[in-house]
Amino acid sequence: MRIFSLLLIISYYFYPCKQEQPKSQNYIVQKASSIQIDGMAHEEDWNTITWRPIDQKWLGEDFDSLDFNGRYKMLWGNDLLYVLAEIEDDTLIDIHPNGLNKYWDDDCLEIFIDEDASGGNHQYSHNAWAYHLSLNGKCVDIGPDSVFRYYPHVDFKRITSGTKSTWELGISLYNEDYQEGKTNTPVKLTSDKTVGFAIAYCDNDYSAERENFIGSTYVEGEDKNRGWIDAGIFEKINLE
Repeated sequence: MRIFSLLLIISYYFYPCKQEQPKSQNYIVQKASSIQIDGMAHEEDWNTITWRPIDQKWLGEDFDSLDFNGRYKMLWGNDLLYVLAEIEDDTLIDIHPNGLNKYWDDDCLEIFIDEDASGGNHQYSHNAWAYHLSLNGKCVDIGPDSVFRYYPHVDFKRITSGTKSTWELGISLYNEDYQEGKTNTPVKLTSDKTVGFAIAYCDNDYSAERENFIGSTYVEGEDKNRGWIDAGIFEKINLE
């Protein structure tokens, strides 16, 4: 029995993470009373929510839990969608000081949002969003003119201790009518609203390019790196 238990422990730490297709039902997200974006996650509301895994390999070789382990949970308020992510990463890399240059090859958290869960192509439109959140506090996506831009749509704080980083996010949702350079009003959130959502992590360990891209949703087929183009791969979440 002791030998068997030891083998289980070794397999957990040194063998590639097991990846399974998530259940098909929508994720029900509860409403929060009040959340402060400080990376501390000290509100009682966070303690009532179950963690969900970030464990689907979208790009790269197999990885083990010593290299990467991720999970997240969500809440919502009238103005913001809240995300708490806990990332175990043995090496944090930010090798592109210009945040608009190859930002996906640095360690970063990526948030995919489809405000009305309509799916479809969003590569060069605001039908949906693919926010890259950098280690140095920048939020980047691609505009309809194919230009990389900073967007102040995600208020986030990262606190790192050892190999564990806690990311706390407050996300303003914008619909497909968003216009660059104009005054745009975020969408108010209400119960029974459905939103397309996915979360992923770009992981790099001293390479010229990211070594892994690990997401929260199962993607069919060989090309799993489609979230920045196809909102149809996002999971649908329901605000309760």
